[in-house]
Amino acid sequence: MICLIDHNLRGHALVFFGALASEGWLEIVSIQFVTFDELDLQTDSDDRVVWRLAQQNQMILLTANRSMKGKDSLEQVMREESTVESLPVVTISNADRLLSDPDYRSRCVESLVEIALSVDSYRGVQRIFIP
Repeated sequence: MICLIDHNLRGHALVFFGALASEGWLEIVSIQFVTFDELDLQTDSDDRVVWRLAQQNQMILLTANRSMKGKDSLEQVMREESTVESLPVVTISNADRLLSDPDYRSRCVESLVEIALSVDSYRGVQRIFIP
């Protein structure tokens, strides 16, 4: 499973991915994190562009605070463009806590692993909040 890391989670993603590795999950399940930079995606890209890119490339968008206001907000885009084949957006409920609370971080890791292990069963689900 490939996760497109929202630009505001770059630092968080390092900690998150480190936890996946140190807990041994990467030996069991294939999870890859891809950044905006790696895809030549501008950090100020609107949510519609980001969501479409993720869907076209079969990536799950991992975010913490995509906007829910406006015609190109993530919430609006999902309502308009999601299908039964769409991959979900995974939203970290509390990004700051991911950094500061090892137990919370571990629960987030376990949630992401669960999604990765049965990603096809989550198709059509618009958003999943973790942990």
